[in-house]
Amino acid sequence: MAKIRVVIAKPGLDGHDRGAKVIARALRDAGMEVIYTGLRQTPRQIVSAALQEDADVIGLSILSGAHNQICPEVVRLLKEKGLEDVMVVLGGIIPDGDLPGLAAMGITGVFRPGTPMKEIAEFIARHARTRTEAL
Repeated sequence: MAKIRVVIAKPGLDGHDRGAKVIARALRDAGMEVIYTGLRQTPRQIVSAALQEDADVIGLSILSGAHNQICPEVVRLLKEKGLEDVMVVLGGIIPDGDLPGLAAMGITGVFRPGTPMKEIAEFIARHARTRTEAL
């Protein structure tokens, strides 16, 4: 069976990427292929990376509070490119009040500070479509 391919991205102007790197390492340790795009990615760059890398999952790390602007654009661009089956998860400081709107737009999982790495990896493993399912 093919490994789950995850693109981890730091969108916007937030320059704090330690958490994204920790998550990337944890997902690799869990047997997933992880592509870390680096800092200050635009939604268009993130979706382009997901397309080029044949990603099953996009993991967004947002600490800046811009999730309500960035996530809808990522989801819109995924649909535009025919990538609706790519799961999008979000990590960062996300207020409780924003969770219903994020879920409604298609963000599958939201992980806040303190979430165990194992829980995140297990969630992705349970919910991501793999490339073999898409064939």
